[in-house]
Amino acid sequence: MYVRWGCGAEHPLDCRRLISKQKDASRERPVRPIARLKACAMPESHPLSTQSAEGPDTSDEETLTSINPATGETLAQLKCAGPAQIEAAIARARHAQAKWAATPGAERGRVLRRTADLLRQRNDELAELETRDTGKPIQETRVVDVASGADCLEYHAGLAATLSGEHLDLGPTAFGYTRREPLGVVAGIGAWNYPLQIACWKAAPALACGNAIIFKPAELTPLSAIQLQKVFAQAGLPDGLFQIVQGRAATGRLLTRHPMIRKVSLTGEVATGKAVMADAATTLKSVTLELGGKSPMIVFEDASLDNAVSGALLGNFYSAGEICSNGTRVFVHRRIAASFREKLLKRVQALRIGDPMNPATQIGALISEHHMAKVLGYIARGRLEGARLLAGGNRVTEGTLADGFFVAPTVFDECQDDMAVVREEIFGPVLCLLEFDDESEVIERANATDFGLAAGVFTADITRAHRVVAALQAGTCWINHYNMTPVELPFGGVKLSGLGRENGRAALDHYTQIKSVYVAMREIDAPY
Repeated sequence: MYVRWGCGAEHPLDCRRLISKQKDASRERPVRPIARLKACAMPESHPLSTQSAEGPDTSDEETLTSINPATGETLAQLKCAGPAQIEAAIARARHAQAKWAATPGAERGRVLRRTADLLRQRNDELAELETRDTGKPIQETRVVDVASGADCLEYHAGLAATLSGEHLDLGPTAFGYTRREPLGVVAGIGAWNYPLQIACWKAAPALACGNAIIFKPAELTPLSAIQLQKVFAQAGLPDGLFQIVQGRAATGRLLTRHPMIRKVSLTGEVATGKAVMADAATTLKSVTLELGGKSPMIVFEDASLDNAVSGALLGNFYSAGEICSNGTRVFVHRRIAASFREKLLKRVQALRIGDPMNPATQIGALISEHHMAKVLGYIARGRLEGARLLAGGNRVTEGTLADGFFVAPTVFDECQDDMAVVREEIFGPVLCLLEFDDESEVIERANATDFGLAAGVFTADITRAHRVVAALQAGTCWINHYNMTPVELPFGGVKLSGLGRENGRAALDHYTQIKSVYVAMREIDAPY
């Protein structure tokens, strides 16, 4: 969903920080199909069957099973939270939040900073856990997933002491001021593509602002959030302020419908976002929704082709295409389309798909068999609708890859705007090439979607770049790059891609409420 290249690379498929390590690894260990991983090969401290929020379990022993997408093997089974457990978690959160809100912001920030430091110390261990739970290559999780979560905690640690209101001079008889106060107990609901990062993106601003947060990870990737809860405790966060509850949609609804939950932050699908918003309306709680996308990437005739191809690779094949901001509609000016296509295919064909634990692997597994079937179904539909398949389009099953959920990086050419593969979010390694002739045309076509999460523009004309970005209906835009999301910049979408923003100072507005105070400086002149 979100990409921040912690290594400072121009693109992660050639990550500078990993180059020397990968070269050494490739000499010692050739790229090979996925080796069979031991089931439940977790750190010793990892609970294989746990209910991370304490209290009675009334879920009738319903469980979640975490599967390694690269092997199909079981990693863990966890109990789902039922109504009684949610009530107990909320009671603990309310008790802890009252004291936390009264804690000076600087002290709250110190706890967040210690948490960030501990995450960085455990980077490799947590990255391995994330790779096994998500199927993403270890070369990604080591430099992005844990690091970006730590960056978010560190950033909000610095903001915690700066939270303030404003003073208003109302003349000689009065003045006013505002207080920025926490909401209380909030809920976060995560997605399965960046589990640890998303948990940090929701917890950091919530805790910095003095709230307590109850977080439900996605049922397909429940493991790293458990470790995050332990890291928070080790950093000195008081009990009850960050709690994990496991479960499926029913558990999520217990949070979104609860009157004591004052805000819900969701990362997920559009349909889920609409359901959460409807639930929140019954108690008028606020929501932040980071939803899907079908984002355009526009390559003008004066763009650096190599740079634009790098952007297309980032925006389509990183994390096996399972990123909501991906630029899957790649609009290329007709004059350079042939050259762009040639360079793109050469680099796509060189991508390495294999064992996610091998540092040389660039394309890992999709999250589940069901999701793989969905992606392959879209590919089949694209071919039926007349798109020309230039690369990939198939499940990869060589050797022990047959036990995992791998799809080859796929490129379609001769695409039309009304094709399903162009209109609908696939959430897999599928790139659609489209050609255009002029600026006004491509802006109109780029905006002709219900989504509005992201967009990218590649051009040497910086004036045109700013002009086009201003015209695009998207919440997050890149010029001559793609999928960079530094924590200092707000992230979020428009239209069906969501409401509100995560990260940057803008996130603080979604985890606080403003109280206005009028102070009289003379007696009341009552007319009665």
